[in-house]
Amino acid sequence: MKTIIAITALVASVSAASAMTVANGEIERYVGAEKAATLTDAQVATALNIIHSSDSEGEKRATLRGLVN
Repeated sequence: MKTIIAITALVASVSAASAMTVANGEIERYVGAEKAATLTDAQVATALNIIHSSDSEGEKRATLRGLVN
């Protein structure tokens, strides 16, 4: 039973890490790796909301640059 719990916890942590890698890749595309690495969890969530919005690419880029500066 302990093994099943440990495996479940490991899978959950790997999934979360994988999702953050994808999220960081999306954000880096707009603001660069250096600035993306300095974002807090709340800023990452906001940035992803902006990226997945229906705004134009230029509006997304401008809004994200404002967020990280």
